[in-house]
Amino acid sequence: MENKVLIAYASKYGATAEIAEKIGVKLRQSGLQVDVVPVKKVKNLKEYKAVILGSAVYIGQWRKEAVKFLKRKQEQLAEQPVWLFSSGPTQQGDPIESNKGEKYPANLKSIIEIIKPRDVTIFHGSIDTTKLNFIEKFMVGMVKAPVGDVRQWDNINTWAETIANALKK
Repeated sequence: MENKVLIAYASKYGATAEIAEKIGVKLRQSGLQVDVVPVKKVKNLKEYKAVILGSAVYIGQWRKEAVKFLKRKQEQLAEQPVWLFSSGPTQQGDPIESNKGEKYPANLKSIIEIIKPRDVTIFHGSIDTTKLNFIEKFMVGMVKAPVGDVRQWDNINTWAETIANALKK
């Protein structure tokens, strides 16, 4: 457990999974052991020194499996270092500002207050319309969400390095 970190994620089309993998690469480069797994496959937190949890955001909400994980594991998560990230916004500018300054969906507030994560952030996401169903395409059009991959890998790498440095202390 000394250096083992869990990166769990909830991703519908893979963009959030790719962010989780990138964070895992950075942590491994810092000498940490890392498991990067879908949140549905996480069984036990006892073997981990820290947990990083990420979820794609759709219509302002985290994926259901990520919310269930937080609710189920909140007591354990409150006892270890935790970092949380969301991915999804494709608008220009700061993703937190585009989310009206909120770093996570309001329905997670009570759980996040119990867990007390070290940091919570939002990363820009990716919308690939070829992967969307008819209803999703309609919704993207209704909210006029920009399409394409606007993930800012430098920001993701910097955040991961900050976590690595905190865990090596």
